[in-house]
Amino acid sequence: MKGFFNQLFDYNFYCNKRLIEECQKLGNVPDKSQTLFSHILNAHHLWNARIMQKPATYKVWQEQDVANWGELHYENQRTSFEIITNTDNLEQRIDYVSTEGRAYTNTIRDILFHIINHSTNHRAQIAVDFRNNELEPLALDYIFYKR
Repeated sequence: MKGFFNQLFDYNFYCNKRLIEECQKLGNVPDKSQTLFSHILNAHHLWNARIMQKPATYKVWQEQDVANWGELHYENQRTSFEIITNTDNLEQRIDYVSTEGRAYTNTIRDILFHIINHSTNHRAQIAVDFRNNELEPLALDYIFYKR
C-alpha cells in the first residue's frame, strides 16, 4: 500500500509541478484558477498538518502568490512522503476538527487518498477554467503520466 501511495504522490507532484510551470509562464493566471490552485496547496498542507497533529500555517481558501506555489508544493509533497515512510499503520485513526469546527476521525489511508482525489478534482476545474479563458489545459490524466 505504501508503494501505491508513493506512486500516487509522484503523480500528484508531476501534475502540480507542470501546472505551476504553465501558470508561471502565463504571467496572468485566471482568477478562478489561482484561487483553486491556492486551495489545492492549502488543503494539502492542512491535511498533512492534521496527520502530523501540528497546527496548520494556511487557511483552506487563502490566496497564495503564484511565485510561491513551487515552494509550497514541494513542502507539501516532502511532508506527505515523510508521512508515508514513517507510518507503521495506514489504518491508524486521526482525530481532527474540520474548518467548520466539527470533530471527525479518519484513517491515514483515507486522508492520503483524499489529498490525491481532492487535487485531481480541482485540477479538472482549473482545466475547465483554462478553456473558459481560451487557454489550452494541460493533459494530466494518470494514464498519460504512466505511459
